[in-house]
Amino acid sequence: MTHPTNFDETNQADKSRHLRELARLALSEKCPKRKVELTFGLGDLNWAGSTEPHLFPQIDGESRLEAAMGRPDAPLLTQPRNVPHGPVSTPKGRGMLLHALAHIEFNAINLALDLIVRFHGMPAEFYLDWLKVAQEEAYHHSLLCERMGAYGIKYGDYSAHDGLWQMAEKTKDSLLARLALVPRLLEARGLDVSPSIRQKLDAAGDSASAAVLDIILRDEIGHVAIGNRWFNELCQQSGVDPISAFENCLEQYLSPKPRSPFNFEARRQAGFSEAELAWLYHLELEQVKSH
Repeated sequence: MTHPTNFDETNQADKSRHLRELARLALSEKCPKRKVELTFGLGDLNWAGSTEPHLFPQIDGESRLEAAMGRPDAPLLTQPRNVPHGPVSTPKGRGMLLHALAHIEFNAINLALDLIVRFHGMPAEFYLDWLKVAQEEAYHHSLLCERMGAYGIKYGDYSAHDGLWQMAEKTKDSLLARLALVPRLLEARGLDVSPSIRQKLDAAGDSASAAVLDIILRDEIGHVAIGNRWFNELCQQSGVDPISAFENCLEQYLSPKPRSPFNFEARRQAGFSEAELAWLYHLELEQVKSH
């Protein structure tokens, strides 16, 4: 993967400062551009293959790392119904859409970093998986910001909503719930809607932005697959059925069930089991009947 910015200061960091501590610094950074640079720099440190315990310490009690997201001054956060939007057939409407997508990817950077920082005692592969996700989300955000520039706007010019991070706050004390309700619910929703958004952009003549959506969908399949992998690992360790565990999380955290239509092929590629896909298929039939 290539990215537009290298962050030499982080490249020179002492790796005795463990990954989770460095991820906390990136998470707490307020400036979006700087956060992207720090996240790229974390990936450039090349942790792959690292299993030394001091890089992924189990920190308990008062010494546990605290996860605090640095919130930029812009965009202004509002309710989803108040986020500005317009016809994708117009340049202004396309710019608004790209801004909304860039905000989702910005939140996704923070969500991946938060998983590294907040949840201790996991295998090294867990932290390396979410580092990969964080770096790819930073790449997506950068691509979308570049496309917004073609419309004369920048990140923060429009208001945005904060649903993804609100879910992170709700699930901050449960890794199982976090994996169930962020990658497997909210981010998996992106697999369902991305093809139609891509089609609208392409039909409006913005093939460059459509190509960015292709990259994002490809990578997001992998991100949801990582969420599925660790969710299923936790379920197996606890001896619980994944579908039952998912339904319990939906009920406990008052989250709506997944909404149809579903991109079954993308979800299959992302590691949803055939039993889970059948559950979604029946859910889709119920939702169609109710309308």
